[in-house]
Amino acid sequence: MPPFNLAEHVLTAGLATPDRLALAVISPARADRWSHARLRAAVLGAATGLRERGLRPCDRVLLRIGNEPAFPVAYLACIAAGIVPVPTSAMLTEAEITRISSDIRPALVIAGAGVPLPADDTPRLSAVELAAMASLPPADFQRGDPERLAYIVYTSGTSGRPRAVMHAHRAILARAMMFEGWYGLRASDRLLHAGAFNWTFTLGTGLMDPWTLGATALIPAEGTVIEQIPLLARRHGASIIAAAPGVFRRMLRAEWAPLPELRHALAAGERLDPELRRAWQARTGTDLHEAMGMSECSTFLSGSPDRPAPEGSAGYPQPGRRVAILSPEGQPLPAGEPGVLAVHRSDPGLFLGYLDQPGETAARFQGEWFLTGDLAVAAADGAISTLGRADDMMNAGGYRIAPAEVEDALAPVSGAGDVAVTELPVASGASIIAAFWTGPATVDDLREAAEASLARYKQPREYIRIDALPRTPTGKINRRALRQAHRPG
Repeated sequence: MPPFNLAEHVLTAGLATPDRLALAVISPARADRWSHARLRAAVLGAATGLRERGLRPCDRVLLRIGNEPAFPVAYLACIAAGIVPVPTSAMLTEAEITRISSDIRPALVIAGAGVPLPADDTPRLSAVELAAMASLPPADFQRGDPERLAYIVYTSGTSGRPRAVMHAHRAILARAMMFEGWYGLRASDRLLHAGAFNWTFTLGTGLMDPWTLGATALIPAEGTVIEQIPLLARRHGASIIAAAPGVFRRMLRAEWAPLPELRHALAAGERLDPELRRAWQARTGTDLHEAMGMSECSTFLSGSPDRPAPEGSAGYPQPGRRVAILSPEGQPLPAGEPGVLAVHRSDPGLFLGYLDQPGETAARFQGEWFLTGDLAVAAADGAISTLGRADDMMNAGGYRIAPAEVEDALAPVSGAGDVAVTELPVASGASIIAAFWTGPATVDDLREAAEASLARYKQPREYIRIDALPRTPTGKINRRALRQAHRPG
C-alpha cells in the first residue's frame, strides 16, 4: 500500500464539494455551520501551528477538550502532522487524567475551558489558541506506512483499569465496511449523532465517517437536552440518527412530530434490547440498526438496511470481516454452540496492541484470533447473538446466565426505565442475581414480568431501585460499580 495518512483520507472527499455543509453544531436557538473547506482549513492550519510549537511526528498529545468542534479539529490536525492524539472523556477527574498522562507521557495537552487537567507540568495549549491557528498556511499531510501508530484511545474500564489502545492509520479503511454493513451511508446523508464530540463513538460514526464520504455531520450543542433531539433532527433534515440505546429510550418518552427525512437510526455503545427496537419502529416507521464493537476493533457486527438483524441478535459480520465463535481450545464452533467471540488478526480495524503492555496484548490472542472477551452464539444464517461479557456472566445454582437474557425480560415493563442485572455475593459465600432499575415501576411489576418469562433460577432474588445506572465515561453500564456499591441486606 502506498504512503498513507488517516486525516487525508477523511478530508479528501470534501475537496469535491468545498461549500457543502460538513458540520453543524445545532441547538434550538442557533447553529454553528462548518463547510468542508472551513473544516479542512482549520485542521491543516492547526497542524502547521502544532509543528511551529516544536512538535514532531510520533509525539503524543493529550486531548482534554469538551463538547466542541475543537475536539475533532485537534484530533485530525495531530494525525495530519504525524502526531499521535490521545482523545479522552471530559468527565475524567484530575486524578484519573493524571494517571493517564503518566502512562502516555504527552508532549502537549490541548485544553478546553473547564475540563480537568493532569496535575503535572506538561505544556498546555488552549482550545482558543488552537482555533486561532486556522488562519495559518495549510500543512502538508505527513504520509507513511499505514501500519504506523496514528492515535491512542482508552478502553471503557468496565472490567478493570482502562487500557491504552494503539491504532494504526489503516484503521480508517476498516470503517468503510460499516458504510453498507451498518449505516447504509451516502454522500447525501445528514447524520445526526446525539453524543458529545469527545466520545469515540461520535468521533467515528458521527464525524469521521460522514466526512470520508463528503456527507454532513449534525451534532447537538453543549447543553441540549435529549428530548430536544427529535426537534433538531426534523428542523435540520436528519436522514440518520445515531445514539446509545439509553438516548433512544429517553427520546421515545417525549412528544415530537414525525421525522419525514429519517431513513433509519443507528445504536451502539451498549446492547440494544428488542423491546426498544420495536418501540422505535412503531413510533417512526423506520428501523433501528445495532452494531457491536469495542475499543480494540471499533464495530464489526451489525444489522443494516440491506440486511436487518433478526430480533434479539447483534446482526451479521460486516462484509470483509472474519469473525468466529471459538471453543476453549481456540477452534471455530458450528452454529448453535456458544463460545468466545473472536476477530481474525488480519482485520484492518484491529488494534496494534496495548501501550507498553506486550504481555496483555499477547494474552488477547489465541492463534490467529483476537479474543473479544464476549460470549456469543451464531445462528444457522450467520446472525450472532451476544451473551454478555465473559466476566459479567452470572452463576445461579450452577447455571450460567447472561445478564442480557434477564434484562430483556424486565425492560418492557411499563415504568422500568433503565434496567441492569448483575451477580451479587451474599454472606454465605454464595451469590444471587440482583436487578436494578431507575423508573417508577414497582418491585411487584418487575417480579411479575420475570416470573412470566424466565425460569425460576434466572429470576432476580433482589430488586434495587436507583436514581441512575453507573456508567463508564463512554456510556456503558458499569456492572463492576454496581457490584461494588450494592450488597443485599
